[in-house]
Amino acid sequence: MTGAAEWTIREDASTAVLVALYLRQVLGIRSPEELPHLRSVPPRHEQADASPAVEKQWREYWELTVEPTAHPSPVPLDLVDGFDTLVALPIEGFDELRAAIAPHARDAVDYAVSMHSRYTKTPAASYRAYAGAIAEYEREVGRRAHAFELNVQVLPLAQRGVWWIGALTIAVTDGLRQDIVMFDAAIQPIIAELA
Repeated sequence: MTGAAEWTIREDASTAVLVALYLRQVLGIRSPEELPHLRSVPPRHEQADASPAVEKQWREYWELTVEPTAHPSPVPLDLVDGFDTLVALPIEGFDELRAAIAPHARDAVDYAVSMHSRYTKTPAASYRAYAGAIAEYEREVGRRAHAFELNVQVLPLAQRGVWWIGALTIAVTDGLRQDIVMFDAAIQPIIAELA
């Protein structure tokens, strides 16, 4: 979506992001602490949290997944068996994570595909929601919005809200995104920060 002031907002429910969050939950990874868990993911049976090595590697994988251009890998990436094209890890330094996620491949992919299929975006409605928020901001500050870029991941999170998950990326709960009035109020501070 591009407005006259050259702002760009991309909205999606990325299957790769959904897989990463599914793996976060089943492996017992706490990072990012403020981001709630996904709905409808079976609880973990083990009580222990992920090892520090797995957690560190997952955080790097998360950054590669959410904003790949901002976090390029210093070494080539390799697709992980069982995850189709949804998980690519650096060929070096990710052995612990690769082993930890392997048993969860099919369930993670099935979950991500199912949740992504529930996300229906209508470009015109999406454009109007963001354009309206930007127009409101411009009226309040008395100037055109600066050019900016924002990626919005609409996710089935257990709590309603909006969270920064990257430098140019936010996660928004699917229920909040569907509530026009509440979404407009929630996106206003994000627009104000960027524009």
